[in-house]
Amino acid sequence: MRISILTPTYNRANLLGTLYQSLLKNKKDGIEIEWIITNDSSTDNTEEIVETWIQENKIEIIYNKQEHQGKMIAINNLVEKATGDVIIECDSDDYFTDNAFSIIEKTIQENKNRDDCYAICFLKYNQNNENMGKNFTKKETTMFDLYFKDGETGEKALVFFSKIRKQYKHKLEQQEKFVTEARMYHEMDLQYKMVCINKPIMVCEYQEDGYTRNVKKQFVENPYGYFEYFKEIFNHDMKDVTFKKRLYVIKHYILFSYLTKTKNSFQNVNGIYNKLLYLLLYIPGKIKSKKYARE
Repeated sequence: MRISILTPTYNRANLLGTLYQSLLKNKKDGIEIEWIITNDSSTDNTEEIVETWIQENKIEIIYNKQEHQGKMIAINNLVEKATGDVIIECDSDDYFTDNAFSIIEKTIQENKNRDDCYAICFLKYNQNNENMGKNFTKKETTMFDLYFKDGETGEKALVFFSKIRKQYKHKLEQQEKFVTEARMYHEMDLQYKMVCINKPIMVCEYQEDGYTRNVKKQFVENPYGYFEYFKEIFNHDMKDVTFKKRLYVIKHYILFSYLTKTKNSFQNVNGIYNKLLYLLLYIPGKIKSKKYARE
């Protein structure tokens, strides 16, 4: 089995070493590793450090540079370069557990003939050895159902089957540099499902300059992609979507309708229940959106 680990990075030279060491610990007979890195115009010493590891020749490393185009373009390009049987997207502030690749190998072998599955979904832990979400209650699901119907809120680690993952890209709007990964996952959900495994393979430490801690900045700078994302949610089967999540969708749809100055946004809302919520929340939502944009 060959594993492609894809890492877009920007000024994270101080973190990449932990990921590199975790890859060395996971070296195992019968498993080939390629680590493909795209440097999104970092101004630190990322290139020098990666070059040192390439010279060490302990694992296969492929290094690329791009003009500052953002994480999603980097991932799209990395997926095209991947040659592995499976693809794992691993951010620079993530690293693998010591037995991750053994767990992955076993699970992939058990599911290698699945044509209806785009990924194996594993648990993700923080540095305190705590689950970043909840354990799975189903053996198979979709990313949409997991977060919108089953009440998941934390992060998961995905191992994609390459032959399916390569058919999809992150779709960006209006020259934006970011969109939530969920937009692509939901597109994949329309044709495929995920197998769920209650074992951790990845560890994450959030950074002060990371997406999660700067979500408002991402919203304001990339409203068109988010608007399309929330608009597309109405095309999914929203039966059994939790009330809390339904409110979340409507509120954010109103927010991004305002930020993108979209007129007649009501016409994109499908379902009587959703339309009613939209009408009830529109005026307070628009007032809150104006305040949000000014802050």
